[in-house]
Amino acid sequence: MPNERNTTLIRDEEAEVKSRGDALRDYVIRRLLLMIPTFLGITLVTFTLLQFVPGGQIDQIRMALAGAGGGGEVGGGGGAIAQLVIPEDQLAQLTEYYGFDQPLPVAYASWLWDVVRLDFGESFRYSEPVLQVIGERLPVSIYYGLITAFLTYGICIPLGILKAIKHRTNVDNLTSVLIFVGYAIPGFALGAVLSNLLAVRFEIFPLGGFQSVGAAELSFLARIWDIMWHSVLPLIAYLAGAFAVTTMLMKNSLIENMSADYVKTALAKGLSWRRTVFVHALRNSLIPMATSVGTLLGIFLTGSFLIERVFSIQGVGLLSFEAIQARDFPVVLGFLVISSVLLMVGNLISDLAVAFVDPRVRFE
Repeated sequence: MPNERNTTLIRDEEAEVKSRGDALRDYVIRRLLLMIPTFLGITLVTFTLLQFVPGGQIDQIRMALAGAGGGGEVGGGGGAIAQLVIPEDQLAQLTEYYGFDQPLPVAYASWLWDVVRLDFGESFRYSEPVLQVIGERLPVSIYYGLITAFLTYGICIPLGILKAIKHRTNVDNLTSVLIFVGYAIPGFALGAVLSNLLAVRFEIFPLGGFQSVGAAELSFLARIWDIMWHSVLPLIAYLAGAFAVTTMLMKNSLIENMSADYVKTALAKGLSWRRTVFVHALRNSLIPMATSVGTLLGIFLTGSFLIERVFSIQGVGLLSFEAIQARDFPVVLGFLVISSVLLMVGNLISDLAVAFVDPRVRFE
């Protein structure tokens, strides 16, 4: 009888594990299928809006030629305006070359087919493939994204735990003041102040850039140190806002779980306070943190173009902003495709991470 009972329990457990696996598989498949219409909706709306944005590539050519003296001047006095008239046959050739002569549905379908084949077109501004233009900026964005994520989670989670344990003490009050002062100051503004103070006035840190001029001639260790020294001020600007949100989220979540009934019951049954807090309460407190795990997938597209502009960092954020300004539509659409796919996949990873941390979550 005991052997039959054990066999039955093992079979039930195996059946439950198989059922959970099947449910997880079906859930992932459904989410992946839902990404298709979501992606089509995002790209169709953006593609349509870009067709009606004034100042496209042909207008950019007109202004460039007019500025170079290619056109006549109309108007009088000192307010003369340079104006260039492109012949109709050349205008038709330009319109056909950039694909502006096609109807909207045909143009979108053609662009989408190229995207499926990983052909994002050629940048109007750089005259290079879009993937190559974005790929040249990726190492810088990956570098800052990885370090920012590592420092944010590596410091804010322990700090949030400390603040929860030391709630309403001098440690909690002092760190709260420092955190919210940093949160109240925009990252780019803090970066500008630090750059003016520590780079311009006292010349402690470099003024900007990713590395010094002539860094390629330095030794390997010297180049690493040069890059790290250039990264101090930008990282402070990047981390200023993230610290407050992540730290307070961790603190409030742990305080809520420490006051829950299951913690009181565990303490009443003789379980040590340390084990109750750092094993049971802490695991449940990490559930809100797990919701943002998927965002780590898009770290190489993160970053503020304002911070990158302040410190002259040639990252993807600044590239996308400059592409919008220059009406470089292929780069804008390429950035949109990559960021939207990563966002959707990241949301799926976040949901799976929450299910892994929280056993109450089911996919049925």
